Amino acid sequence: MKIFFDLFPVALFFLAYQWGGIYWATGSAILASVLQIGFLLLTERKVDATAWIGFGVITLFGGLILLTHFHPIAGIDATAFIRWKPTVLYWIFALILALGPLLFGRNPIKALLSQQLQLPDAIWARLNLIWSFFFLALGALNLYVAFTFPEAVWVKFKLFGLMAIMVVFIVAQGIYLSRFLDDRS
Repeated sequence: MKIFFDLFPVALFFLAYQWGGIYWATGSAILASVLQIGFLLLTERKVDATAWIGFGVITLFGGLILLTHFHPIAGIDATAFIRWKPTVLYWIFALILALGPLLFGRNPIKALLSQQLQLPDAIWARLNLIWSFFFLALGALNLYVAFTFPEAVWVKFKLFGLMAIMVVFIVAQGIYLSRFLDDRS
C-alpha cells in the first residue's frame, strides 16, 4: 500500500501532463506532495526522511519551473528544472547511502532493512554500495532521456521506465540476497 501512496505524485504528474501539459503536471505533483505530507501530519503518522526529501525537491524544482514559466529568464528553459528533479532526488539518495557509513558510521540500507533481513556486515556494506551506484546510474539515465528525447517521451519514461528499472533491480537484488537467507521452512 505504501508504494501506491509514494507513487501518487508521480502518477498524478503523468495524468495531469496528459490533460494539460508540463506546467499543470508540475503544479499537480507539488499539490500531491503537499497533500501527502499534510495527510501524514494530520493523522499523526511518521513522515520518513525520504518523504521530506522528495517533498523538498519537488517543491524547489517544481517551484522553479513555475516561477520561470510566469517570469521567464532569457536563455533558461523553464522545463529543464522539472527534468532535473528525478536526477537530483536520486543523487541525494546516492550521497546519503555513500556518505552515511563514512560520516555517521551507520549503514543506511542496514538501518532501513535490518528488521526484515539478517545479513553479515560485509553483505550490508556491499548492498549499500550497490544501491548508491544504482541511484547514481538512475540519475544519469534520467538526464540522458530528459535532454535527448522529446518531453512527452521523458514523461512516460519517468513513470514507466524508471519504475520498471527499479522493479527489475529489486527483483535482481532479491535473487542475490536469497543465498544469504536461512531456509526456515
